[in-house]
Parts: sequence; structure tokens; C-alpha cells
Amino acid sequence: MTAYDEQVAQRRANLEELGKLGIEIYPRRFERRHTIAGLVDAYGARSHDELEAARVETITAGRILGIRAFGKANFLVLSDGAARIQAYIRQDSLDELGFRVFKLLDFGDWVGIEGRLFRTKTGELTIWASRLHFLAKCLLPLPEKWHGLADVETRYRQRYLDLIVNPDSRRVFEARSRIVGAIRAFMTARGYLEVETPMMQPIAGGALARPFTTHHNTLDMPLYLRIAPELYLKRLTVGGLEKVFEINRNFRNEGISTQHNPEFTMMEFYEAYADYHRLMALTEELIAEVARSAVGTDRVTFGGREIGLAPPFARLSLREAARAAASARLGREVPERALRDRAAASVLARDLAIEVGQADGAGRIAAAIFEALCEDALVQPTFVYDFPTEVSPLSKQKPDDPDTVERFELYIGGFEVANAFSELNDPVEQRRRFEAQLSSRARGDLEAHAMDEDYLRALEYGLPPTGGEGVGIDRLVMVLTDSPSIRDVILFPLMRRREQGSAP
Repeated sequence: MTAYDEQVAQRRANLEELGKLGIEIYPRRFERRHTIAGLVDAYGARSHDELEAARVETITAGRILGIRAFGKANFLVLSDGAARIQAYIRQDSLDELGFRVFKLLDFGDWVGIEGRLFRTKTGELTIWASRLHFLAKCLLPLPEKWHGLADVETRYRQRYLDLIVNPDSRRVFEARSRIVGAIRAFMTARGYLEVETPMMQPIAGGALARPFTTHHNTLDMPLYLRIAPELYLKRLTVGGLEKVFEINRNFRNEGISTQHNPEFTMMEFYEAYADYHRLMALTEELIAEVARSAVGTDRVTFGGREIGLAPPFARLSLREAARAAASARLGREVPERALRDRAAASVLARDLAIEVGQADGAGRIAAAIFEALCEDALVQPTFVYDFPTEVSPLSKQKPDDPDTVERFELYIGGFEVANAFSELNDPVEQRRRFEAQLSSRARGDLEAHAMDEDYLRALEYGLPPTGGEGVGIDRLVMVLTDSPSIRDVILFPLMRRREQGSAP
């Protein structure tokens, strides 16, 4: 029997002994008078004499994260996840049953404590326990420290353990909740209506991505988990809802990395009569205000580098950024026209050792060169604007340049955080774009956009000039909490299935 197995056996034996004492080993409820965090906030600054004079009586509960014995003096360290407090356990202060319960406690158990607050000789805020209530047994030993890659993976697989022993993880997810709340408050304060659109869709639309597929048995029809809510939100704008937003879950059947999870959260919004310039200004306000509201500052540290989130943000055109980076990499001047001609762009990509597909036109190749050479360097907030039409089938073209659309992406920390367009509202041009996407799909592009006849019908009823944007909440949380991986900010990220018989 391993040491781990011995610990498990002892914990189960302790639970059995608790049952023999006649107590309810899985009680249905426990009435607290205070949370541990509430006690620490309210009385943490009180002196010994102040506590003695006040005679503060409390009933609280938490998980045991420490058990110490010093002769007749015994201490439990209890946590409610937000704060910790010490409980002083003396045999002559508890009834006989309570002390027998104490002797059967293990690291990780849940208990309730009744008693009064005081300070020990070392000055630590403590509850002098008068009653002890058993609430739940921790049957498996808790890890006390995390070291190395294997334990990082365990944190993602067993987030409950991570939250128990790692206060920093809890702080990240508390910050995430504040960030989402601040985004919602920002949008509603500016007159946007929060809506909900379908997660299961008959056509996977609104982005260039591979969808997850499912099937509805009663209707006998294939369905797709949404890759974006865009086309439904714009239908609402056609219907007269001029400013709408949705905090939404999206699903894309693609790779996994430190920046990508197949299931992720975005805030997507649309505003009638706005274009992408208007959205740049709004996005600067949004990012700065959310940062100040959720983490208390618009200057954050991410990956060891300080990032300023106060407006204005830098601006770069995509082709110019790609051209300048390619020129620097190759040591020769690359003209912009080389990014607009398919043959020249293909040769340029080859010279840069960037792989492109047979179906890729000049616009897609220009975008690939930008992604390969420029993204990582965009640490400070930067709007990259004016994308090739080929990679933006839902965006409005520039009036003087049909190969370019009014689109921007916001980069912070070396990756994309937001994506926005002046929305294409010409149904004839939209049909032509969809047909071009179908041609790409026929040539093997599995991410090409499908034809959506109902969306085209909606456009024929008239979509006013509209700007639309999606903000990646997971990536924004990464930046604002200095988290290096998207898995650090998603409570339950998708993980590769373990082989049978492997460790948990």
C-alpha cells in the first residue's frame, strides 16, 4: 500500500468513527452568523484589548487548511476561500463530543465553529472555540504545493483542487467576474440592449471557422454550435434594435493553444449609424474603463511588460505593417503591390518561409504574412485596420479600394483582443461574397463561410449603416490578470483525454 493509499484509508476510517459518535456526517445545512472573510474585514484591525472588551461571539464555517497541536493547545486554520482565520481548540472549552470530533478531523475537512474572537500572544486573530460542528469529510489528501508542468495540468483538470490550495487562482476568477460585470455596465450605460441569440444554428455563420456539428432527432436536421452570433445580432438591427450586445459562448472546432480554447466567451455588439472609426473610439473607452473598474488601474503588467490601456491607442494598416515587417526580415524594400497580386504575394510568402494554401488569394496571403511577422510585437494596445476583402466576407469595402474593407482588430499583449467592421449592408454584394466563399470551400477551405439565404433576405429589408464588434473576454482577462494561458482564465478548459490507468 502506498503512502497515498494509507492516507485515504485513514480518512475513511476517521469518517466511520465519526459516524459511530452518532453525529450526522453529511448534515443538510449550517447557519453561519459571519463568513470568515467578513470576520477578518470587520475585526482584523482590532487590538487584543478591543476584542476583549467587545466580546464578539461568532458562528462561522470553512475548510481546514491547517491542524497544529501544542500540548493542550490545538489550532485549526479555516478558510472560506476568500480569507483564513485560526480556531483555538481546548479540551476543557469544548464538550466531550466536540473534542472527540476534533480528534477525527483531517486536513481538508469542513467544520463549523462557534466561539468568541481574541488575539493570541503572537497577535493572530483567533476564534476561541466553544462548539465544533462536523460538516463534511475530505476523503482524498489535498496537495499542499504545486510544482512543475504536471501539477499545472492537474490545476486545469481538477480546478476544484486549484481553487482550494491556490489563492491566486481564485483572485483571477473573481477578477474575471468583475471584468464581465464592468463590460455589461459600460454597454448598458450607453444605451445598448442586452439580448440572447441561438447557440444551435442551422448554418454556422458570422466568422471564418470550422464548427462543431450535432443533430436534432425530432426535426431530423443537422445543427451547428455557433461560431459567432453576428448574423443574428444584425438581424435584430434590421428589426430596429439600434444598439444591441450579447455576452456569448462561441464554439470553434480548431486547435488548442495558450490563446485558443474550442469554447470561449466574447462580447459582441452592433450599433446602427456607426462605422469602424466610431467603434475604435468606443473600444478605447471600454478597455480603459473596464480595467480601472475591475482591477483598479489602466496600467497593467502582462508577461513582465507594462502595458498602458489609456487612450489613444496606436494605429497600423494591415498591409503597411506586413510590408514593413517583410522588408525588415528580407533586408530589401517590399512594395505594397506585392501584397495585392496573388503571384507576387505567393513568392513573397515563399521567401519568408510562410506556408500558404492553394486556394489562398493575395489578401489571405497578406493576412498570413501579417500574422506571422507582426502580431507578437504588438504588445501595447494597437488597432490594425483596413483588412483584405478576401478574409472579411461580412465587412463593407472602402469606397476607393474594393480589395480592402473597413475592419480593425485590436491587439494587446501580442494577440488579438477585438475584431470590428463597418458592416456590409448591400445584399447584392453580400451574396457575391458568400458565393466567393463557396468557391473557396469547393477548393478545400474548410473555414469558408456558408451561404445564408435568410440573412440575405434580412438585408433586403434594409440594414442601416452599422458598426459591429466582438471583444474576446478570455483574452482580455488574460491581459488584466497577467495570466500567460487562456486555460488560466477559463474555469474548466477542454483537456486531452487521459489514457486509462493514468494518474488523475
